[in-house]
Amino acid sequence: MIPSIQLNDGVSIPILGYGTGTAWFKKAGDTSVNRELVESIKTAIKLGYHHLDGAEVYNTERELGLAINESGVEREKLFVTTKVVANIADIPNAINSSLEKLQLSYVDLYLIHAPFFAKSDRDLQEAWAAMEKVKEAGKARSIGVSNFLQSHLEIIMKTAKITPAVNQIEFHPYLQHKDLVPFHENHGIKTVSYGPLTPVIRAKGGPLDELLSTLANKYAVSAEDILLRWAIDLGVVPVTTSSKEFRLNSYLRALSFKLTPQEVTEISEIGRKMHFRAFWQDKFAADDRS
Repeated sequence: MIPSIQLNDGVSIPILGYGTGTAWFKKAGDTSVNRELVESIKTAIKLGYHHLDGAEVYNTERELGLAINESGVEREKLFVTTKVVANIADIPNAINSSLEKLQLSYVDLYLIHAPFFAKSDRDLQEAWAAMEKVKEAGKARSIGVSNFLQSHLEIIMKTAKITPAVNQIEFHPYLQHKDLVPFHENHGIKTVSYGPLTPVIRAKGGPLDELLSTLANKYAVSAEDILLRWAIDLGVVPVTTSSKEFRLNSYLRALSFKLTPQEVTEISEIGRKMHFRAFWQDKFAADDRS
């Protein structure tokens, strides 16, 4: 069983998640069911991945719901996340639509997928107020945000009754968000990481390659496992994915060891020598590390 940690509202979240975005993403309007994804999610659940991450914009909520139903695992043992952005103007309807596709009566975590829809501070604050009502209605155990910068968080927290439980962001050694993550820590917001394996999947040839190889040899694991462990040792919750059972199984090795504090620091310091952002590149300048 993957260990869990508590969010600021007392809800427990498993420290390693399985994602249904990126490679599994389906275009809007595609109503087909991807049985390969359904089977992959069931495999992940069988291996112990009970933290399952989805989103309306991935267009994979139906597959996630089918996999949950077919897995035979009790709903209460699963931690299910989904996100809203396409239907952000009508969050009450958006959560109902997501729950219908997921075949669930509630999700464990509901996120605003990105802040970039907002034309004003009020837009963000009204969306967050609607999220609070989703939680109050019992349709989400926890609520949070994704891809928010510190400025966006400060805006919603001016009027919020509930502090976001998490901010899910692209986070890895080549994108450490120097100010944002400490802000999370100071306000009890958990950092959830997507793209945690970027240095070995999308940014090979960077300054970390040699160190990751050395540490992988030391612990008899893969470079991917080292990156997952680095995030976990920093108190971050990584979400990753794969269509291959052997790879999902291998990622679990990240739970079998700990890096030394010196190794965590060394990965962080060397990682800062390179900047690489894999997602939302159109929203940021080339060297923006926000």
